[in-house]
Amino acid sequence: MREKLRASFYTLGCRLNQAETGLISNSFRERGYDIVEFGEPADVCIINSCTVTEQADAKCRQIVRQVLRKNPDTFVAVVGCYAQTGFEALQQIEGIDLIVGNQDKLQVIDLIDEPAKRPEPRIVRSRMTRSPFTLPFYGTDLPTTRANLKIQDGCDFMCSFCIIPFARGRARSRAFWDIQREAMELVEAGIKEIVLTGVNIGTYRFEDKGFMDVVRMLLAIPGLRRLRISSIEPTTVDEELLDLMADSEVLCSHLHLPVQSGSDRILKSMRRVYSVREFLNFVDRAHRRVPDILIGTDIMVGFPGETEDDFAESCRILTDTPIAYAHVFTYSERPGTASARIEGKIDPRIKKQRSKEIHRLSEQQKRAFYAQFIGKTVRVLTEEQDFDGRWLGFSDNYIRVAVAGSDLHENQLVMCEIQSIDEKGIAIGRPIGRPENERSNRKTNLNPKTVA
Repeated sequence: MREKLRASFYTLGCRLNQAETGLISNSFRERGYDIVEFGEPADVCIINSCTVTEQADAKCRQIVRQVLRKNPDTFVAVVGCYAQTGFEALQQIEGIDLIVGNQDKLQVIDLIDEPAKRPEPRIVRSRMTRSPFTLPFYGTDLPTTRANLKIQDGCDFMCSFCIIPFARGRARSRAFWDIQREAMELVEAGIKEIVLTGVNIGTYRFEDKGFMDVVRMLLAIPGLRRLRISSIEPTTVDEELLDLMADSEVLCSHLHLPVQSGSDRILKSMRRVYSVREFLNFVDRAHRRVPDILIGTDIMVGFPGETEDDFAESCRILTDTPIAYAHVFTYSERPGTASARIEGKIDPRIKKQRSKEIHRLSEQQKRAFYAQFIGKTVRVLTEEQDFDGRWLGFSDNYIRVAVAGSDLHENQLVMCEIQSIDEKGIAIGRPIGRPENERSNRKTNLNPKTVA
């Protein structure tokens, strides 16, 4: 009897990539492959790539070489964003067997008849369509807690620094009924929290349905306990969303709104379509309408022409507003983007210093936000245990909480009193009352493509 083939996977980049890697891994499982941890011997290794920065490109090449050093006979496929835009560089790396762009990556299993090494890579890089899409749902019994639900792909905004429209194509949306179908199956499988994900989810449009139609439809699904919205462009957020957050026990009071810069001059050069004042006015309205809301943002440092004054304005986005944290991105010149032609490149040492300072301010702000909840009660979804046996999870408003309890286990919603903030910036909680009924032990039809 032939031994089952083994496949491993490595994901670079965003939450959407994580979701899509799960879908790809399920397709291999359906074809009879055993899925093994990355780094273990495997017949096939799929690397789902990112190309947002030059560092992401370099990391992908590093991972390829790491795989081949350890297992030179492994069939290596690089798929996704870097495969779409950087295929010429990838095909120069000896040992890569298959390069697949974003249009075809979810069907990569169909491009591997036998995982035999090739003298040179096969390149599959189709033109990306703008048609609405659906996604398959594979049945598995893998455990999970939160589930990413992809509703949209691509982007039409064409910010001057961003390569994503070239890597993922123009905006397109998932069929409304297909979103509803998967969400209902996820809830039936025992998932308590669904996270809406995509490239630019606020631009969702399918027939006569928009983003708020998706939100209202999901909130109406019986049994869904939490609905969380991933990163969303500030100009696409409807005021109705704040009303729903204030009134709903299901819609999480957490928004991640990428501002990119605190300087109007830099925002204009980035081709962002709002002013700093407009952004902060919305943040203020959100904070007043939803008092416990946690708002995060993205800040880019080192954009061409960024002066010390411009950088100081970005710092004030954190120090002078209710924003609780920032994901920091160091500007990386991407070939073909408009910003690559802008003069005034910033010295790498200065970019590193600015990144370090935003990181420091972000940790300071997050800790201060967490501290406001000491003595208060929050609801936490248990996800994994740390080395001390405590359960880690997030509150409705995205506070990272550690809680100990002998009767706790994975995928429970637990009411906790926040007692302190530890040295790692994690809120320490004390469980109050009994956790919700434990998840059924029956096998579930869970789609691992949605595991966060």
